[in-house]
This record gives sequence, structure tokens and C-alpha cells, in this order.
Amino acid sequence: MTTIPHWINGSLTQGAATATQPVFNPATGAEQARVALGGTTDVDTAVQAASAAFETWSESSLTQRTQVMFAFRRLLLDHEEELGRIISAEHGKTVDDARGEITRGREVVEFACGLGEVLKGSFSDQVSRGVDVHDFRQPLGVVAGITPFNFPAMVPLWMHPIAIATGNTFILKPSERDPSAANFVAGLYQKAGLPDGVFNVIHGGKQAVDAILTHPGIEAVSFVGSTPIAKYIHETATSHGKRVQALGGAKNHAVVLPDADLEFAANHITAGAYGSAGERCMAVSVAVAVGDAADALVAVLQRKALEVEVGPGDRPGTDMGPLVTKAAQERVEKAVGTAGAQGATIVVDGRGLKVDGHEDGFFTGPSLLDHVTTQMDAYREELFGPVLAIVRVDTLDQAIDVINANPYGNGTALFTASGEAARRFQRKVKVGMIGINVPVPVPMSYYSFGGWKDSLIGDHPIHGPEGIRFYTRPKVVTTRWPQPAQQIAAGFDFPTSN
Repeated sequence: MTTIPHWINGSLTQGAATATQPVFNPATGAEQARVALGGTTDVDTAVQAASAAFETWSESSLTQRTQVMFAFRRLLLDHEEELGRIISAEHGKTVDDARGEITRGREVVEFACGLGEVLKGSFSDQVSRGVDVHDFRQPLGVVAGITPFNFPAMVPLWMHPIAIATGNTFILKPSERDPSAANFVAGLYQKAGLPDGVFNVIHGGKQAVDAILTHPGIEAVSFVGSTPIAKYIHETATSHGKRVQALGGAKNHAVVLPDADLEFAANHITAGAYGSAGERCMAVSVAVAVGDAADALVAVLQRKALEVEVGPGDRPGTDMGPLVTKAAQERVEKAVGTAGAQGATIVVDGRGLKVDGHEDGFFTGPSLLDHVTTQMDAYREELFGPVLAIVRVDTLDQAIDVINANPYGNGTALFTASGEAARRFQRKVKVGMIGINVPVPVPMSYYSFGGWKDSLIGDHPIHGPEGIRFYTRPKVVTTRWPQPAQQIAAGFDFPTSN
């Protein structure tokens, strides 16, 4: 059985720890590899390598750093199919979906290629007589990213290109459920000309995470995952003096008004709910049907849910693959049963699905629940699976109240033909990312990604301008160059710009 190693200082290594964990193919249910589980010693080794590399990488020219990013971008394009199949085999999502996440991650690399414009400082001439002021930003040092299973390429790509392009060195702790993408990306960085030690990968579980959060040589930590873990990451890392980006969970609502094109809305909500088997922090998990839209919308959603083709991710024509683990499959199917017991109408029941030739895979079909209330578990919990709940309300303002009362505030969408309704919605909802007739409003790389309330712990969104600020710190320089014969008296009063 192959053991997936760490990547430290430019080469693969088994590390000091001997523990391993199985890596499954979700479509077959079979163990296909094992992954090394690093510990404190392995994290320390990676920090030492990254610290040594920082001494030279932080002094490299911006041109050198962006040239590496241009080369890295080209390699991501050239190897997109191969990387997509690696992701599909360990996560379960379709190869097309995996290629999509690589594309969205590559957009952040493209943003990093243009950092010369973004990092330009400002200059103020003659703020006082003979005095000028300018500012610039410098990298932090060694930074780390702890990333989830659902986007093994894209979410890390939200972090390390910006961190590296701004002069930091990076340690990635990917999910141990689908670890191979991280090592593959490390190899692409090396081919792109990135010096050894600038990008490192440590695999592992909680022991590796805690070592990262407490290591004195790590300046900042980026995290994407569930809200309880995001709170733990933020509390632990900040108590050890680190900057923290901590993005948590979500319960994303798509509101449908009676004036919406129901076929269009249902088509996009179906894709947003069941794509990647619902294992997305921006997945549509609640459709809020307003007034007369409800019955017609449910009928269209039912038809479209039954049309979703479920199968292995590498099979042409598959719309939705399996869930990532057997435990995830059992948890989601239990949630559907609980919803029925609590009074929801199970319009489409995805439980018990078997795929020919893959009977042991972790498959469950799309489930559609109607007449869900905000007190039911299917509404309150982040199911992270292919389950869409329908909540019925009478007015748009009631829909806004439902969204605002939810503890999460990651993403939301409104389907309507009314500009007035759209403007009212986007101004009143307490949510960080909003789509108007767009079901999954993940912003482009030159904007920042981050929710409100329990979807973002702390105040640091990810990538875009916020990413630049997170991975750098500013310096402001005030200068005076007096003429040799000029005498300038020094005063004991507080200095002013007179």
C-alpha cells in the first residue's frame, strides 16, 4: 500500500512520525493509499526549512516572484486534467467539477501575477517643510494554511500564491482525506522555479494542526472549515500571537420571488445544491419560496432533482459523485430521515442509492425536502450533503428576516426580475456574499471571499485585497534631507507639520 509522504524543503519525506491513515476512493469504498500523519517534529522541520528559505525569498525581486507565478500558472493549465483526476479519485467529485475548482484557484494565481500594481505604495511630497512621507508593505515570514477536504486544490490556492508572491514562505496542512493534490501542486511549484523551502506540505490530523497553531516560528495561519474548528483555530493561534484568517461554515439561502423565471431559478438552484454532492461551503442548502412561487418551484425542483445523474466522478455524463466518506453518507441519510420525522415532506428521497458496479461506494442521491421550518434540524444544521430544504414565506421581507436570523452569513442569492427587490435584498441581508440570479456567488480573485456572523471568525477575509493585507505588514517612512548649510532647530514640543 502506497504511503503519501510530506513535502519539505523541496523533496518528499516520510518524516519523523510513523502513524498513517487510510485514504479511500469514495466511488468504490476501497482503501487506495495511506497518508503519513505528521506531528510536532515534522512541523518544526518544515518551519526550519521555511525560515531559512525566507531569508533569501523575502529579499528576492518582485519580478522574480511574479515570474515564478506566471510559470506556475502555465503548469496548472498544462496539468489540469491530471490534477483533476487525482482530486476526483480521492474526493469523489466529478473530473469536470475538479477542473472547475482548479480554474477558480488559478484565478488567484493570476491575481498574484499582477502584484506589482497592487503593492505600489503611496508618496506624499512636502508634508512639512523639507519633509516627505511614503509607505510600503513587507512580508510576515513563515505562514501556514490549514485547508478542508472539499476543495483540495482551490482553497489552498486562495492562500499560498498571494502569501508566496508577497515574499512569505508557506506551510500547507491539507485534509488527510484527499492529500495527494497538495503534493502534486508542490511539484508544480518546483518545476516553476520556486526555491526549495518556500512551499512545504505537512499531512496529519489534530497533532499537526496544534503544532502549527502554537509554533513560535509561524507568523500567521489561514483556515477554512467548520465553524467550531474555526473558533478553535482563531482562539488558539491568536493566543500564541499569530494573525488568523478563520472561515467557518454556512447555511446558504436562495430566495425565489414569484416574478422569477422558475425554470432558470430551479436549474441553477439544483446545480448549486447538488453539485459536488453538496459538499461546498457555498452550496445552496435552503430555497426560500416566496408567496405564489412555492408550489410551482417545488414541482420544477423535483423534476430536476430526479434528472441528476449520480455515479463515479470519472464516468462521462456524471453530474454528482459520492460523498467523501462512509460516515458522511450515513450522516446525510440520517438527516433526511430525521427531517421526515419532524414533519418535512420528503419530495425526493436520495437514501439507499446503489450505483451499478460501485455498490460499496459512498453514494446518496439528491434529496428534496418541502415544508421545512426554521426549527427543524434539516434547516438548523449544516448537512454538507445533497439535501435541499424548501422554506415557504409570504413576502420578500419575511425571507430577509429568515436569512438574518440564521447564525451563518456566508452566501445568499435572490432570483427575481425586479431591480427594486434586488436592491432592497442586497442592502438588508446580513450576509457577506450575495448573488442576484447567481446561485453560488463566489467572488472573483481580485475581490475578497468572506462571510458574516458565524461564517467568519475574526475580521480577515481571504484572497484579493484582504489577502494582500493579511500576508503583509505596512511601514510608513518620514524623511528629511536638509541642505548641509541649513540649520533646523529641534523643538521639545510634540512635532507638528507647520
